Amino acid sequence: MLGVAALTGVLVTPPTAAADTVAPELRRFYEQEPSWKPCDGDGLDGLECAKITVPMDYTRPEGEKIRIAISRRQATDRDHRRGILLLNPGGPGGSGLGWASRLSDQRSAEVYDLIGFDPRGVGRSTNLNCSAPDPAAYELPSRPTDAQLHNFTEAARTQEEGCDRTAGSLRPHITTANTARDMDVIRGALGEDKTNYLGYSYGTYLGAVYGSLFPDRMDRSVLDSSVHPDRVWRGAFKEAPPAFTENVERFAEWAADHDDKLGLGKDAKAVRGLIEDLAQRLHEEPVDGVTRTDFDYAIGQLSRWQGEWDLVAEALARLRDGIPQEDGDDQFDAETKDAAEAIDLVATESREQLVNGTHNTILCEADWPTDLDVYYDDMRYYRENHPYGWGVAVTAPRPCTFRSYTPPEKPVTLERTGYPTGVVIQGEYDAQTPYEGGPAMAKRLRDNLIIVKDDGNHGYYGGPDYDCVTEQVDDYLIDGILPGSATTCPGVPRADLDADQPDADKPLAEQVQDVLDKREEELPVG
Repeated sequence: MLGVAALTGVLVTPPTAAADTVAPELRRFYEQEPSWKPCDGDGLDGLECAKITVPMDYTRPEGEKIRIAISRRQATDRDHRRGILLLNPGGPGGSGLGWASRLSDQRSAEVYDLIGFDPRGVGRSTNLNCSAPDPAAYELPSRPTDAQLHNFTEAARTQEEGCDRTAGSLRPHITTANTARDMDVIRGALGEDKTNYLGYSYGTYLGAVYGSLFPDRMDRSVLDSSVHPDRVWRGAFKEAPPAFTENVERFAEWAADHDDKLGLGKDAKAVRGLIEDLAQRLHEEPVDGVTRTDFDYAIGQLSRWQGEWDLVAEALARLRDGIPQEDGDDQFDAETKDAAEAIDLVATESREQLVNGTHNTILCEADWPTDLDVYYDDMRYYRENHPYGWGVAVTAPRPCTFRSYTPPEKPVTLERTGYPTGVVIQGEYDAQTPYEGGPAMAKRLRDNLIIVKDDGNHGYYGGPDYDCVTEQVDDYLIDGILPGSATTCPGVPRADLDADQPDADKPLAEQVQDVLDKREEELPVG
């Protein structure tokens, strides 16, 4: 049930669209006509761009207004066009303007106008500008001592204070519900009766919220790599570190099975012991500035990508052979430095996934504990048991712990009443939105589920290695043919140590950078 907001002494419920009508005070927003022009900028080739106007506060549509940037790639088969496919890449806070281009080679682009948009607060839409502290000003290790727990608190408190100073009156209105309302204005401004929707990661929750608020306006929906519907938001983040640990364990079992070629340990316990030994060595003696914290971030992230496990194994072997087990002379050979650089590249990419002003504001739409001991207890447990990947960082106090405003409404109750059965896609070992979220969302919405087996990736539809997923989703989006209620697709094969390695002569860091670049180019889901 939506919350209410006080306005001149009267309680006003944020409006939603009825089946055939729009509230009179919102009609002018729905009736605007976008002025399309060729887009300019990287990743926008072949697209048209426009901006529309929406209320900043939907309970006061006569008040301040903001702009939403939208993009369009028109269906190539106009005779069989079946409407718009609205896209969101996740985040929260991810720019979606270029997604109409990224998915332009999919079969769905033949019959749908692909519509991208920058959500409120993001990119070319009206920005939420928050000043943020320099993370380097705080010591935020992956395995903090009790004395260092307070550092995370101060970093979060300072970040919240900075956003409170510079975010103006916009910030309380940066919510998932308001983004969903903006989506319905986009639908109306495009002259469409229905929205078809494809959302990744956080975009799965956004799509579920849209369908809950506007069931008569939702047609076909695909939720790829789903947020757990019952764990918004702190619970969703607490799920991630155990999933990173599960991937490290998965890698360790594979490495042990190939000990004759890799020599990292005869069983998974021995491989995990080596990983922990290297973490300790880097804590005592960093390599070219690469520390245990960098190592923990990188090992968690790399272990998800089973097609690249040979690179993980190579990095571990080089660090094992190059870092002395006792105090050395700080002189590391080229191969050890190369492995450390590879670790640093992945660690930096992993950290950047956690930094975004709009991201933090969306998270504040739900209440967070204010008792610091709740966080500190979790941090102590996670530093010992789940230090890899995002680890302690996502169990620590966040800016929302010190939220400086009261959200105007509670998060939307998710339900599917009145719109067609959709499709949820979930990876078995996804660490960003762990597996349990997919079945839970499918159950909540009574949607059908595609499970990507033995895979730790995040975001599947349109990915070059996931034809099984893409073909079934295309059948659904284009022809309305649902997959089975619980269907499986294969994930990326595990690294083949007997296959030819054409890049084997490249430095390891260069090979890892190629992997990161490829992932960013193919499907950079937030």
